[in-house]
This record gives sequence, C-alpha cells and structure tokens, in this order.
Amino acid sequence: MRSSIIERYFGSPASHLRSVAFLEGLSYLLLLFFAMPLKYLRDLPLAVSVVGPIHGALFIWLGMLVVGGLTSRGRSKGWGVRIMIAALLPFAMFFLDGRLKAEVDAEGRETVNG
Repeated sequence: MRSSIIERYFGSPASHLRSVAFLEGLSYLLLLFFAMPLKYLRDLPLAVSVVGPIHGALFIWLGMLVVGGLTSRGRSKGWGVRIMIAALLPFAMFFLDGRLKAEVDAEGRETVNG
C-alpha cells in the first residue's frame, strides 16, 4: 500500500495535527516574546518579517487540518473550536497537547486492532 508524503513524515492524521499544533504554538511564542520585542524595543522589524509569515502559514495549516478533521474524520465542532481557541492563546496549545497525544495513541490502537 502506498502512503502519502504526509503520512511518511507525520504518521497518522492525529499525529500530523499534533505536530503542526506544536509548531504553531512554538511560532506564536517566538513571535510574541522574541520577534515583537525586537521590533518595538530595539527597532529591528526583521524578526517579525521572518517569524510572522511562518506563524501565519502554520496557523492556516492548523486551521485546514481542523476543518479536515471536522469533515472527513467526524470530529465534533467543540473539538475544532477548542483547538482554534488554543491557537489564539499563548501557551494554550501546549496544555492541549495531552489531549492531542491521547488521540494519536487511540488512532494507533485502532490501526493495530483494525
């Protein structure tokens, strides 16, 4: 059976979501606590010019994965709302990581048992 590039690098869809959520949360913290202070306290806007688009792309990617989970994986709207709200709050994505890890583990058990 052929696997997609995404599956080869990220594993299951839940693992893919968890990886992107972690990177999005990390990029948000870099933007808030590194790039923005450099821009406004040291007059160095280059960091925001680099980190901002990366964070924006990761946020959009996360949103696309959430929509995909809602449509093709049958997740609840509350599941999607929780993830997107966590993406807007600093550090919240890391608190949500435990739930996302449980989904990865559950998906792994389904694959083994299925």
